[in-house]
This record gives sequence, structure tokens and C-alpha cells, in this order.
Amino acid sequence: MHIDHYAPANTLLGLLQRGRGQGALIAAEDPASAADLVYGCIRWEWRWDPQVDDRHLYLARLIRGLGLPLGPVIEMLALGEETRDRATGVLELLALGGSEEAREALRVQAKEEEQREDGPEKAEQPDPMTEWPNGALLDLLADPAESEGRKINALRVLYEREPDAALAPLVPSLGTADGKHPLPMLSLAVYKLGTRALSAAREWAASDTRWLAWTGVGVLARHGEIQDIPILLAELERNWVDRTWSGPNVIAHGLMRFGPKAADAVSLLRRFWLWTPHSYERHVYLEALAAMGAAGMAEAYTESLWDCQSEARRLGVAHAPDRPEVRDRLAYLRDDPMEDPEIKSAAAARLAGS
Repeated sequence: MHIDHYAPANTLLGLLQRGRGQGALIAAEDPASAADLVYGCIRWEWRWDPQVDDRHLYLARLIRGLGLPLGPVIEMLALGEETRDRATGVLELLALGGSEEAREALRVQAKEEEQREDGPEKAEQPDPMTEWPNGALLDLLADPAESEGRKINALRVLYEREPDAALAPLVPSLGTADGKHPLPMLSLAVYKLGTRALSAAREWAASDTRWLAWTGVGVLARHGEIQDIPILLAELERNWVDRTWSGPNVIAHGLMRFGPKAADAVSLLRRFWLWTPHSYERHVYLEALAAMGAAGMAEAYTESLWDCQSEARRLGVAHAPDRPEVRDRLAYLRDDPMEDPEIKSAAAARLAGS
């Protein structure tokens, strides 16, 4: 991955790497200059989190909309597995959109690929901890001699049960051996405690131990009160200074609950929306900005109609102002075979005046 090599968000490359709608709009003004950048975004992995940050449709639309030759994309089918997978995803969408060249390339690829046999299935062993009472699981978590693996399993079992407030006092001791992270499953189990963890969370949020502070902030974002807004704002500011891209959406969602009372966050949220490489979080920043009454939402919603993420496009479909270019884009989304069916339907409804 090339996550440490993002170009600035005010450059065309930076916009394309982030899947921003503005990148697609600027690229359309000079397709020849954008061509190598578009191909590069397929050739190299720029996504912050490939599991949730969408790019295939965004890149397929760029290829089609800019009239770029498919040859360089087809050649990527012969490269490494990750590059091949990205090229395949783009070609599959283009084939769905009607490209015979893409269909033929995929047919040839399918013939050349060797069939892989799955390994034998292993029988799942029963977990004896599922029969333990909560008290025994909590005692295990409190025992410094117990292994991380057994503690993680105990947390998993507790998470699958009704919340137990007795977990909260143990949280500061449940970090990994290097002190950098919470044990897996801890945050999920803690967040499930809801308001029962609020008092402890305010103490955790003030900790010098970053994972513990973040766990506290996570609770406050989900269940905090007006008095907790300054804590959330301070953490959001720290995330911006540290360029922490994964997670600020949790804070944004928490602040959104307070509407205009959290308006001091508008400037930071706008910066995160513009600069984050984690495109999956972008729609949350938009929703938070709207809840706080931020200015400039009409332009942000309009740009979102070209965004790589379906969640952002959905917001654009619902809220972009009634302008000629917006109606044109809504018709494009409605009629594009590559588009998400829900967005196609929403665009159709919006155009019909529903």
C-alpha cells in the first residue's frame, strides 16, 4: 500500500487518490493530462482500508467518461495479484456498463486462470469458556498471569452476553503487552456497556495511555452528554494534528448528536472531509456538518454526486440543490448500469419529484 505517499488534497492526484468528486470533475476538463494518474490509481493501492474504501466504480467511470483506452488496464491483469484484482474489478464494471472489450478481456483471463482447490475443512472445536459464568471470566481478565489469548477469548464471550458493568474497572489493565493497543474485543465489549461506562470513560479519556484515552473517547462519542463536547473537540483536534485518519468519524458522529451546540467542530470537520484518505468516513463528516448548520453544504452535496463512496453519493442525491448540472448528474446515476441499485432508484425518485 502507498498510504504514506498521498499527494495533497488540493492537487488532481491527491483528489483522485482519495476518490473525491472534485477529482472526477477536474479530470473531465483535460482527459489527456489525467490519463496516467487514473491508470496509476488502478496500478497501485492507494486506499487507506481496501475493505471499506471504494474505488472500482469511481475509476471505471473515469476510464469510460474520459474515453481512456482499456489496453493499460487489461495489461494489469498479468501483474501481481492485488493489481490484477483491482484491474478486474474495474473491468467487470465496465463490462456491466456495456464494454465488449472489457468482457472479452475478462473471458480470456478466466480461461487462463488455474483452478484452485480449497483445502480440507477443519472441524470447529467447542469453546469451554462459553459455559463459564461472568464472574469466572472477569477473574481471568483480572489475573496478570493469564495469557493474552485467553483474555481475548474471555472478552469475546462477554461481548456476546448481556453487558456486565463489572468489566469497566478492569479496562485500564487490558492493553497489549507493548502498551500500544487494547486487547482485541475489549473496545466492543466496553461500548456495549453504554451509559454505565460514562463515569469511567471520562477518566480514561484523560489518560496519557493513548489506547485507553481513545477507548474513553469512543464511549463519550456514543453516549456522552453536553459536558463532554470539549473532550471530543480536543480529541478531534489531536487527530488532525497527528494526521490520524481512521477513527475521527466516530468523534464526528458523536458530535453530530449535539447539532449546533457542537458548531466549534465545523472547521475541523470540514478539513477532515477535504483531506481524509479514508473515503468511507467522508459521508459522516458531511452529515455532522449539516447537523451543525455549516455553510457551503450545497457545494459539498453537489460534489458528492461524483464521490467514490455510495454513502456520499446517496447524500448528494438527497440534498444537492436543484440545478441543471445536478439534474444532469441525477439522470446519469439513474441510467448507469454500473451504479448501485438503491442510488439509481433514489435518483429516479428525486427526478420524478418524489
